[in-house]
Amino acid sequence: MIKVEQLTKKYGSFTAVDGISFQVDKGEIVGFLGPNGAGKSTTMKMLTSYLPASSGRASIAGFDVFDQSIEARRRMGYLPENTPLYPDMKVGEYLRYRAALKGVPRSKMRERVGDVLDLCQIADRENQLIGSLSKGYRQRVGLADALVHDPDLLILDEPTIGLDPNQIRTVRELIKSLAQKRTVLISTHILPEVEMMCSRVIVIHRGSIRASDTAENLLKNHRSVGELRLEARAGEGAANALRSIAGVKDVTESRDGDWNIFKLRLDANAKPGEEIMKLARERNWPVRDLHQKSATLEDVFADLTTSDK
Repeated sequence: MIKVEQLTKKYGSFTAVDGISFQVDKGEIVGFLGPNGAGKSTTMKMLTSYLPASSGRASIAGFDVFDQSIEARRRMGYLPENTPLYPDMKVGEYLRYRAALKGVPRSKMRERVGDVLDLCQIADRENQLIGSLSKGYRQRVGLADALVHDPDLLILDEPTIGLDPNQIRTVRELIKSLAQKRTVLISTHILPEVEMMCSRVIVIHRGSIRASDTAENLLKNHRSVGELRLEARAGEGAANALRSIAGVKDVTESRDGDWNIFKLRLDANAKPGEEIMKLARERNWPVRDLHQKSATLEDVFADLTTSDK
């Protein structure tokens, strides 16, 4: 459904997107992750023909997004980060206007608008001014706009940004229901959403792709995703001694009264608990707590996007 090959975007001497390549197959829900300034929105704007590329290629359903942009856009629905709505128009009026712009035949317009009003749970707001809606409802109107021409692909850029927890839950469930019949590429900062919704994750940092895999495989295989917490009364040099244990990547230390609090970052699949307890016995460290924290997608994301590599 989406194919990207060596896509690059430069602004003068600054490279926002640096020769990225990836593919999204039909029926997938793919999370596109990265910190602010990583190149996510720039990539999405190129995929949706809002920005030209400096070099490289991208296609939607086999249509080049630059040379065949009209055909490519007919097959996608796009919800940008800041939903561009007309506040002085009523919801139904706006959706009919957008349907006409997107080439929905007049004979099918009433049906299509009615379908997306129901699908996005805004039928009771059809005659309400968009400017009077809450941000959560405006996001639903934006989704209805993206869907009104019945596209095979949805590209959603930060669809839950600025929403409260209840609104986030509502929009998330709505996106999950939409994805049952469509391919979805979704950019978000909210990592639990990715774990709940997405079949695969692409991580971009400084314009380059750092990882592309299922969340499960990223947790399983990434080189530094574990953390262990040790609370002990330990003497000088304890942090260096802990760093010498196989599988320990780094150690940070803090204090809680007389107790040393050590946080150990671990290599993937490392389980150094027995070695740590052996070291504690040898050095007569009283131990108050020792537990290994399960890795999360947030750990993987932080490791991938804080490296200078």
